[in-house]
Amino acid sequence: MTTTTTGHQRPGSAEHSARLAAPPASAYELVADVTRWPLLFTPCLHAEVLESGPGTERVRLWALTGEQVRGWTSRRTLDSEGLRVGFRQEDSAPPLAAMGGEWRFTEEGEDTRAVLAHDWTLTEPGAAPHRWVTETLDRNSTAEIGAVTAWAARTHAAGGADALLFSFTDSLDIAAPAPDVYAFLDAADQWPARLPHVSRVAFSTTPATPLTAGAEVQHLEMETRADDGTRHLTRSIRLGFAGRLLVYKQTTLPAPLLGHAGSWALEPLPGGGTRVTARHRVALDPDAVTERFGAGTTLAAARDTVRALLGGNSRRTLEAARAHTESAGER
Repeated sequence: MTTTTTGHQRPGSAEHSARLAAPPASAYELVADVTRWPLLFTPCLHAEVLESGPGTERVRLWALTGEQVRGWTSRRTLDSEGLRVGFRQEDSAPPLAAMGGEWRFTEEGEDTRAVLAHDWTLTEPGAAPHRWVTETLDRNSTAEIGAVTAWAARTHAAGGADALLFSFTDSLDIAAPAPDVYAFLDAADQWPARLPHVSRVAFSTTPATPLTAGAEVQHLEMETRADDGTRHLTRSIRLGFAGRLLVYKQTTLPAPLLGHAGSWALEPLPGGGTRVTARHRVALDPDAVTERFGAGTTLAAARDTVRALLGGNSRRTLEAARAHTESAGER
């Protein structure tokens, strides 16, 4: 992996590059689908596609920059023939006045050269803000290009990204207003008393700010019991959006997962009820499948088992939310 950085005060640029053992198209596919980024990139917590058109899209991203959660909106250009993904932030926050760049993938002998380039402008001159930007970019870009390198090789060996990266949803209609249902899902510190599969929780929350793009930031540590009797300790960062959506990314994972992110989306129904949809996005570790589920377990069987285990927990949470909020409405 190589890194090149230029610029001193207001303008700056940097490139990070690496070789990877997979075709360029395999790596491009991973970067082009921004909804998979929370599974692939450690700093990325959540990604939403706001608008999309031929070769372009507008996305909103939330990520850890150091110890802080920040949110921003970017325009992206997708060039599937040239294997390039360009990006430009709409609303950079100080010390950044502007930030953009591109991913590009090219054949290099039997391998692929992946490059992640950035350019930026600072809101004010000075060595300190430039150092903060370059150090943050170096940390995150090194992790991101390393993740693309590893995941392109994994998915290529598995026969495609869908073999290891998948998603599913479960929905339930609840005869209670959306604010009540959201309050149940939001109050994770009450879950050990309300959810039989949750045995312990440590929970903290920080109010939304402009830097978090309107998201309340929550840190959740939870011990759960799965349908098969096993116990799992997970840590998550959750983002709450004003009673309509809770998203999360697990930062400590049980085997055989390399990534797990999800959401609780609330849709008001006619008559005052609420439809809640639990979405899971999952990244399997192909090297841990047989160790976790037994010799001879195929990736397809592992996906089915993980879907059953994670879906079982979320369905129990939905049922508990329905019982709690509907009974409260009857009192």
